[in-house]
Amino acid sequence: MRSDIDRHHYYPLFLDVSGKECLIIGGGTVAERKAVMLLKFNASVRIISPKATKKLVHLADTGRISLVLREYRPGDHKNAAIIFACTDDRGTNRLVREDAAQLRIPVNVVDKPEECDFIVPSIVKKGNVTIAVSTSGLLPMASKKIRQAIEKTITKDHVMYVRIIGTIRQYLLKTVPDKGVRRDIMKFIGSMDMEDIVRTGISGMKKIVDRRIP
Repeated sequence: MRSDIDRHHYYPLFLDVSGKECLIIGGGTVAERKAVMLLKFNASVRIISPKATKKLVHLADTGRISLVLREYRPGDHKNAAIIFACTDDRGTNRLVREDAAQLRIPVNVVDKPEECDFIVPSIVKKGNVTIAVSTSGLLPMASKKIRQAIEKTITKDHVMYVRIIGTIRQYLLKTVPDKGVRRDIMKFIGSMDMEDIVRTGISGMKKIVDRRIP
């Protein structure tokens, strides 16, 4: 028999929110954290709340986010890709949840995992390296500690390695039509040490690749 602690299992998914409206209802510190993180992924952030933190007001004044200083109204959700209900009012959060469900828009209700279509993991983002840690909503504090431990292990070399290999992969896709050849070259690159690749750099790696193209 499964216990309550094992009931919720969330499928990990990386969502492209670039340029898409991410709606946040609420203007407190939780809403602020959501907005700041979403901006790191180039989301179009819209906040609706009668009050907002100084940082959110500053982000709005500088054009980084859209801030509507009023209560949530039915229909405010129609253009959203995802929604965060971050108010202290259970009635408002419930209304947001119900409105989102009608249009099948994924919604996150803060501190209510059982009402969430998705939960937000603890995130490590350095360059193109993004690592998400979740305890399925059971213990955010543990997610934070695990994330902090992982963050210490991700160095500038890891970020540069991903950038170099990503660039080389795109280079191969554009210059080598044979999938088998591309696979063999990437397999060879995969066998190289990360330190060697970082030290060689993008131009050096392109020379190595060119020598291996038949």
